[in-house]
Amino acid sequence: MLGVNTAPPAPLLLVQGDEELLVARAVTAAVDAARAAEPGADVREYEAGTLLPGEIAEMLSPSLFGGRRVLVLRSGQDAKKDLITALLAYAKNPDPDVSLIVTHLGGAKGKALADGLRSAGATVVPAVKLKGDRERIAFVRDEFRRHGGKCDEAAASALLASVGNDLREIAAACSQLLADTDGKITETVVARYYKGRAEVSGFTVADAAMIGDVPAALEALRWALHVGVDPVPIADAIADGVRTVAKVASAGRGNPYQMAGSLGMPAWKIQRAQERSRGWTPEGLVDAMRAAAECNAAVKGGAEDRGYALEQAVFAVAAARRSGGAR
Repeated sequence: MLGVNTAPPAPLLLVQGDEELLVARAVTAAVDAARAAEPGADVREYEAGTLLPGEIAEMLSPSLFGGRRVLVLRSGQDAKKDLITALLAYAKNPDPDVSLIVTHLGGAKGKALADGLRSAGATVVPAVKLKGDRERIAFVRDEFRRHGGKCDEAAASALLASVGNDLREIAAACSQLLADTDGKITETVVARYYKGRAEVSGFTVADAAMIGDVPAALEALRWALHVGVDPVPIADAIADGVRTVAKVASAGRGNPYQMAGSLGMPAWKIQRAQERSRGWTPEGLVDAMRAAAECNAAVKGGAEDRGYALEQAVFAVAAARRSGGAR
């Protein structure tokens, strides 16, 4: 994965693979690098399948005003033949003030573009789905390491067994553990926070509550508590779910990848929040944030019945969504 550097990204960058989280991180890191080198960099994003050769020529031509430009071309595998021809002609002599970032799923479709960019000297960032436990364990350990934490192989394996194989959920679980601990993640810590069925976690409860599915949220909550999931990360997940939807909703509709830098969160999380925000009003989100805050205070303040406090938060969040939509 590409890290954020002080130097701008290469003139040609090919992000190749079908793992959305890794693709999003690679693009965000490249854009951040360009902005770090030149804060006023002009960043634009396009879908390859809808772009015409004339448009790409105009975008890649030298600017009268100078300055660095970053062009993100998504779904390169969907580019039509004439667009591929134009892109590969440009790649032979790229503008040093332009960073062209192309994402490509890999595979046979649009292979000529990926191969041509490689031949032209593009920097390639692999973003393929992780295969097998060994790669996923390495990902988990790297997640903690990148943020100053520490996690051994046994703890990483336990975390995967608890939250499943979805990379976005794994990354979110790592982030939550880092926030709630001293950063030294052991198998015991993981067991305390994520004990139970792989598909049940605080995020499962929060997701159901945010779309107003009270029965599913309560079923997940009660099962999680039954098998010993700690109430604290469940309360945190509910609060995080509400805050994220509120933050994304207040930013307005837009492309998740273009919004990632300004909102300070990965594109996949923005996209999910946009989906969750349907049916919510600003007033409803204020009520939900109040309910989540009260739940957090009760759960972390040693309430006599922390399970009851979590159940009430589920009801309150769902009610806020309904009442907000009725105003």
